[in-house]
Amino acid sequence: FTGAVSTHRGRFEQANGGTLFLDEVGELSASAQTRLLRVLQEGTVQRVGGSKDVPVDVRIISATHRDLERRVREGLFREDLYYRIMVFPIALPPLRERVEDIPLLAGHFLRKHKRAGTDVAPIERDALDVLCRYDWPGNVRELENVIQRAVVVSRGKPIHVDALPPKLVLAS
Repeated sequence: FTGAVSTHRGRFEQANGGTLFLDEVGELSASAQTRLLRVLQEGTVQRVGGSKDVPVDVRIISATHRDLERRVREGLFREDLYYRIMVFPIALPPLRERVEDIPLLAGHFLRKHKRAGTDVAPIERDALDVLCRYDWPGNVRELENVIQRAVVVSRGKPIHVDALPPKLVLAS
């Protein structure tokens, strides 16, 4: 392709012999679905600008928040691709149905987003209670964003309710 000066291994080649996670597979365009199906069926990829098929052996794990069966019925998702990726489906309930996971996930995100060179400040009981009562329409991603915000607002101090977004506090 124009401007190419070296060979670039794509994600499938980089994952060769391992596992590749495809997030939001339900959002793939029709052309991307076709290309993914080809890789899954034939076990080969073609580099951008290339003409040779390169063999790949990749285990695929995919996720989506979409109802893929409905998208197949609506003609928005390829049925043949659906059956290729639905080998071992795992249904994960939304966070609001897994309240017991909130403290563990919040702790994980707290460690992930702590400021460099600082200790992890705890999430105080009052804040944790608000987190556990909230409905989480944005699921785990929303929880991560809330914890990231709380880390910034609390500036290394223990996280209390006042470090949480007002809409969470008001909704609880």
